[in-house]
Amino acid sequence: MILLMPRLIARAKRTPVPGQLRDFALTPRHLSLLALLLHDGPATVKTLAGRLQVASTTVSLMVNDLSRKGILARHEDERDRRRTIVSIADEHREAIEGWLAAGADAWRTALEPLEPAQRQLVIDALLTYERETMKLTRQSD
Repeated sequence: MILLMPRLIARAKRTPVPGQLRDFALTPRHLSLLALLLHDGPATVKTLAGRLQVASTTVSLMVNDLSRKGILARHEDERDRRRTIVSIADEHREAIEGWLAAGADAWRTALEPLEPAQRQLVIDALLTYERETMKLTRQSD
């Protein structure tokens, strides 16, 4: 696993950006934000920051950048006009879905042969690894 994980991450980071999105200088950090918006739907900056486990200011900067480029859209929350809801702009949704589909298809291929309990075991192992590596990064701060 020690040899495999860096290769998996490096390969995921090299997922080619679709032609329609190439001029926007998107990076792997944008991939996580866009994946959340695509799969979980529109959300506030605070919610996105919590799910990505980064500071709200970090997400706010990404959202501002992607909004200026027309990739993301911001709307006023109808229930609370002080809040802004972020979503993927309709004109870029298809390209973003295509960009993320390769990774989703790879996971589906890897996990499909497993029984539900085995899939859960894989997910639990990855979550444990994440939790343990977070402890290491906190110790070095």
